[in-house]
Amino acid sequence: MIALLCSVQMEAEQLIAKTTEARSVQLGSTPIIQGTLGGRRVLLCVGGMGKVNAAHAATLLLTQFTPASLVVFGVGGSYPSSGARIGDIALAREEIAGDEGVLTAEGFRDASSIGIPLLKTATARIFTTYPAPEALLARSLRTLASQAGTAVHTGAFVTLSTCTGTAARARELEQRYHALCENMEGAAAAHVAEQHGVPWLEVRGISNIVEDRDLSKWDIPKAAAVAQDALLRLLAAWDW
Repeated sequence: MIALLCSVQMEAEQLIAKTTEARSVQLGSTPIIQGTLGGRRVLLCVGGMGKVNAAHAATLLLTQFTPASLVVFGVGGSYPSSGARIGDIALAREEIAGDEGVLTAEGFRDASSIGIPLLKTATARIFTTYPAPEALLARSLRTLASQAGTAVHTGAFVTLSTCTGTAARARELEQRYHALCENMEGAAAAHVAEQHGVPWLEVRGISNIVEDRDLSKWDIPKAAAVAQDALLRLLAAWDW
């Protein structure tokens, strides 16, 4: 069974429509759909926007059920120098908790400067960066790259509580993290997956370039559609 997690309804509408043998389970205020999608048994959850909602939903999925893996999906904004454009697909090579750290007179320092890891496991001490499982990422990248028509990128994702709305802030984050795109949930879900020893993957459609905020340039429906299409292609080829 594969757990699928996004933040808002638009990001999941096509998948919900294609899920068969579906039944809904309500855990508190969080609905989870159990069913079959792309020939695989899945759990599908629209968990809500932001890190707290993502962590809560991921915890429910991984503790109340027994999925073999967790896939986070949805939309994201790409940084100007990344080369990713609206409608492209992005896969996370790693997730970075971009807000966690300390602001000093010399500027921002990440959580490693505090000396307290966000997560300790049997094999790792994680201060800000959650590496995606290499084998799962490599197979997913091959699957998506084999399909013509949509550009596929892989790189670092940055998770933030505050969406970037200025070109100056975008440049600052690019320089700090050398990242592909940003979102509001991924690192929190990756954290929970790592806590429970569950492999995770993150796939997003690019909805906008991170610059001075201008919603007229965004295409969220297109980004949501390509992310869901990519996820269906991954499920169809899922053999790990």
